[in-house]
Amino acid sequence: MMSSTLAHDAARGALFTMIAQAARILLQLISVAVLARLLTPHDYGMLAIVLVLVGLGEIFRDFGLTSASIQAPELSTGQRDNLFWINAGIGTGLGLAMLLASWPLGAITGEPDIVGMAQWLSLLFVCNGLATQHRANLMREVRLRPLAIVDVAAAAIALAVAIAAAVLGAGFWALVIQQLCNGAISLIGIVIAGRWLPRRYSRAHSVRTMITFGWNLVAANLVQYAARQVDTVLVAGRFGTASLGLYNRAFQLVMTPLGQVRSPLQSVALPVLSRLQRDQPRFETYVTAAQLALGYLIGIPIAMLAGLAEPVVAIMLGDAWAEAAPILRMFAIAGLLTTLSYVGYWVYLARGLGAQLLRYTLVTAVIKVVCIVIGSFFGLIGVAIAFAVHPAIAWPISLAWLSRVTPMPTRRLYGGAVRIFIVTPLAGVAAWGAGEAASPLGPWAAVGAGLAAGLVTASASLLVPIYRRDAQSLMGFVRLMATRRRPTPGAAAAAG
Repeated sequence: MMSSTLAHDAARGALFTMIAQAARILLQLISVAVLARLLTPHDYGMLAIVLVLVGLGEIFRDFGLTSASIQAPELSTGQRDNLFWINAGIGTGLGLAMLLASWPLGAITGEPDIVGMAQWLSLLFVCNGLATQHRANLMREVRLRPLAIVDVAAAAIALAVAIAAAVLGAGFWALVIQQLCNGAISLIGIVIAGRWLPRRYSRAHSVRTMITFGWNLVAANLVQYAARQVDTVLVAGRFGTASLGLYNRAFQLVMTPLGQVRSPLQSVALPVLSRLQRDQPRFETYVTAAQLALGYLIGIPIAMLAGLAEPVVAIMLGDAWAEAAPILRMFAIAGLLTTLSYVGYWVYLARGLGAQLLRYTLVTAVIKVVCIVIGSFFGLIGVAIAFAVHPAIAWPISLAWLSRVTPMPTRRLYGGAVRIFIVTPLAGVAAWGAGEAASPLGPWAAVGAGLAAGLVTASASLLVPIYRRDAQSLMGFVRLMATRRRPTPGAAAAAG
């Protein structure tokens, strides 16, 4: 069981991060429910076009320097100051680029209003550029509670202001105001929480290795971004918009919420693993524990979702979308496999293996393209199956690749994966069987029966000693989440 100060900080950070993410998801749902009734689809369509550019620009704006500063074994004050000015400069440059691109964007889309929208939203690059290293510093110090508070407060205030603006008739400007308020309030809050102000740039403090790492990470992210679009483009081109609609809705039901759960945990895992990179035994223990936590806590619900695909689609999308159920099932399987491989991504970042990550990403991107193209010859469901096959191939490659460039607890990770792959399919099959039996009573009854059967089946694994040990490890982490760290006697005396 992990009982060190670092383990406690990690557990508490994970708790605050998950609470904050749950709050942000709730705010997103409220935003959709309220603003969609006050604004038009056209308003949201213009915002979507601009945010595509913003999202692409954000890859360059960060330049991988958040991860670079967090994973650095040693980071001097001068290096942190230099990284601040680099991110600020990149953010300002991207803001100017988007400002200049606003007029061509308006001409291409034929939407004159989009020009002003793009010009104002170019300020997001400036705000985010100024906030990057303040945010990274909080993450490096595992001070995730203030970070969570700032993120939730900024989202809540921005939503309230946007709703007020929409009620007053601001139209699409309400969406612009929401984005700008979120960015500005986040910047102010993070600067206050960070409690440091940068000094001038100094060549005496070299950051060349961090920039090299960041550039490799930018390139890897761009490759991943392009690879993520392959299936969408292929489905649209070969099978039409109706099939794309089925594919996209199934994707949104599984992969988008999964990403919203997984990604914030990186803000906990990266600083913790970075601190431990010189302590190989503890590093391996934490990596193994992280895989078990993700595999059980996310994998079991995903497996039950795969078993209950039909009633879930009926509830969430309606009977007209029944053809999306087998696609959703494939996405659920892919979600489980990509969740296990996510730990490998954290190791690449924590070890500063930017060049190796780029090469691995290029290889797996090619594998994904090949899988998707082959799958497309078997129709829409063939593409979905290929989407699930890709991580099944990529995950063992990731472990093998990592073990060649850095010490890895490969046998322990494979052993943990085997245990996860035993219990999760059993839970999924149990959920499917119970759901089918209860289906005459309606989709809600099927989901309820399936969830109960899946949880009972997963719980039955505790009869096996090795699963009990895994559960005890996870429960120990949960207890650390709920426990406030007591100050040491020396700290208490100093405070007195």
